[in-house]
Amino acid sequence: MIHPLYFEGIASLQIDPYIHSYSSFVHTGIREQASIMTSQSGSDGAFRQYLPDLNQPRFQNMKKQDSYEYADIFKKEGQPPWLHGLYLHWRNLFQEPYKGVTNDGVVRDGLFELQDDGIPIDTIVEAAKDLCASLSQGQKRKTCYHIDSPEWRSWSNPEFLLSDKGIRLDELSNDLRSKTLKVLELTLSPEGYQKALGAMRVNHFLGELVETPAIMNEFSYNFVLFGEPSTSRPWGYSFYGHHLCLNIFLYKTQIVVSPWFTGAEPNLIDEGPYKGTRILDREESLGLRLMQSLSPELQQASQLYKLMKDPAMPHGRWNHDDQRHLCGAYRDNRIVPYEGILVSDMSTEQQDYILGIANEFFLYLPDKARKLRLELLKKWFHETYWCWIGGFGDNDPFYYRIQSPVVIFEFDHHSGVFLNNEEPAKFHIHTLMRTPNGGDYGMALRPLIPGIKQEFLWEG
Repeated sequence: MIHPLYFEGIASLQIDPYIHSYSSFVHTGIREQASIMTSQSGSDGAFRQYLPDLNQPRFQNMKKQDSYEYADIFKKEGQPPWLHGLYLHWRNLFQEPYKGVTNDGVVRDGLFELQDDGIPIDTIVEAAKDLCASLSQGQKRKTCYHIDSPEWRSWSNPEFLLSDKGIRLDELSNDLRSKTLKVLELTLSPEGYQKALGAMRVNHFLGELVETPAIMNEFSYNFVLFGEPSTSRPWGYSFYGHHLCLNIFLYKTQIVVSPWFTGAEPNLIDEGPYKGTRILDREESLGLRLMQSLSPELQQASQLYKLMKDPAMPHGRWNHDDQRHLCGAYRDNRIVPYEGILVSDMSTEQQDYILGIANEFFLYLPDKARKLRLELLKKWFHETYWCWIGGFGDNDPFYYRIQSPVVIFEFDHHSGVFLNNEEPAKFHIHTLMRTPNGGDYGMALRPLIPGIKQEFLWEG
């Protein structure tokens, strides 16, 4: 059900002790149970029964194309039509001035503030400057944008290279690629960097499965710089490609990683040098455990639709590509009404599941920044909503969303794009995060940053 927006006074909060120590959180029962549940849910190789016929024209043509030819043909021929239609819609959305995702169309001010997130800005800047110094003039022209460039919003997660900007990792020398990845490694938490590498390796695995390595590989990702790397002024970068898109804003020791998108088809590598790599499993398991722990009354109130493509859904609630998730690429100004149940109506144990899910969605953030975001989320439990689509048996595919004034998390099981499962399956997952009310791309923080003195006196 859709709840009316309401406010409660925020009492003095006692933050759970595990929030203050990531290492202790890792060893709590919740996270361990999530891993156990994942290992017990379904067959690891379930996706293999849905491998496509590679003799189809689609795959035969892809084998002959590089990423640029593939994207150009898509734009010219408009196939598949539903994805091309979405692409044209995205371009229209891109023309809108940035406002931010909201629940009612009104941006709420004063939700975010400048703070010390404890990131190692000196080493990040040093690595970024080293990368910039290694670029050719042509590479710099494609890679370096003004910090206020709208191109920050032109990322997308399909395999098509729809916005050709920046340097593409699979075209770089080993040295330059290593320098690019070093910037990412120094920016993210160690766990977050491994998660990103996992998504890249899963993408490579998919490229091998469908024999299209020139289009989908471990390094088929673009890096774009916004602003000049600085320890005292704002700047950032975008890292995007199939199933992994990270938008990172930096100011002094503060970091924003939002919006981001992480997906996988399949989400497990079952052969080759990275065999055993699995991503997005804890987000899945914790969400299911939470839903199963609710009372029948709360389950009913939070379950928006029983079917993943339900006849009761309003027109437009599902589409071929986004399927159920609402806040993906180019949806910077979307209005997403609150739905489901309030987290404040949950038990303490159930609220801990919310924090466990949030910890996974905040995993890209370094330790101190992650703790601060968890604290902020908990302060807004009185206006944080949980909703669900699909069944909640152990083997059911599902969608869930956690939404508050300060964060939106979405998780969705998808039908096949390259694999040929017509129904959503647990081995194809999309996840994303938005910071609503203007928080994406660090936009809400930018007006708070002191300006540079602009006096000029010529004394010639």
